[in-house]
Amino acid sequence: MTGHIVVGYTATKTGRDAVAFAARLAYAVDAVLDVVVILPGEGRSVITPPDASYDRLLREQAQRWIAEAIDRIPADVVAHAHVRSAESFAEGLIEVAHELAAAYIVVGAADGASRGRHRLGTTTTELLHSSDVPVVLVPRGARKIAPETGITRLTVAVGTRPGADALMDDAQSLVAATGVPVRLLSLLTVDLPPTADTGAIRLAGSTQVDEVLAAAKTRLPEGLQAEVVVAEGESIEDAVAHLDWQPGEVLLAGSSRLAQPRRLFLGSTAAKMLHEVPVPVIVVPRTRHKEEAGS
Repeated sequence: MTGHIVVGYTATKTGRDAVAFAARLAYAVDAVLDVVVILPGEGRSVITPPDASYDRLLREQAQRWIAEAIDRIPADVVAHAHVRSAESFAEGLIEVAHELAAAYIVVGAADGASRGRHRLGTTTTELLHSSDVPVVLVPRGARKIAPETGITRLTVAVGTRPGADALMDDAQSLVAATGVPVRLLSLLTVDLPPTADTGAIRLAGSTQVDEVLAAAKTRLPEGLQAEVVVAEGESIEDAVAHLDWQPGEVLLAGSSRLAQPRRLFLGSTAAKMLHEVPVPVIVVPRTRHKEEAGS
């Protein structure tokens, strides 16, 4: 894979987390890393007129921040700096991603996240409801992982409903670029009233899961041996909490079936998984590749 990865940067610990993981990902897929700082756009309140000197100082500060971020990126990763203005951080990142035909937009957790955990803020939520570019959510503390760790395994969260084509296409691309092993993951949970016949539900669910995982496995490159895992629990969070995760692992998840074509929409299952997943999560737009092929 040769292309661009856009990472949104803020001069915070979570901003450094995002850049640190984005650098590891860029190296693994042989992509250019574009570090982006988004400044407030020109749509100011009429009460506060534009101030050229303030804007100049703000831009100069942003240049210093981004220079510090670039300095932390390993020398074997090609990195470019961008300072842009936009009405919102998410809007600015999407615009840059479109200009560069970027493969991913990478963002850190919102302030207040615990180490090894995700937390969705305003920017991330906006991206997850409007982006047509895959969004990478980076948990707090990713900057603590050594750059040489790289990407060690790709876990693909396979749902039980049809429509995983775009997800498996992205999985194929990542595997081809990185050569890492693959784990196909499906969740079998029983989050039902005590009176429900959970035994019958588990049996039916297990059969459906097996069929879905087998179909997903056929979409991977020929000859690739993929591990297949069914995580069981009384809830999504419980099932995910019992899985093992490597420091260099990445989870790939698809958008909800409610998403518009070529758009992201984080479904309830993926949102619950984020509560327990300690690794970066790539969320893929629904039907992205199919729509592009037919356009």
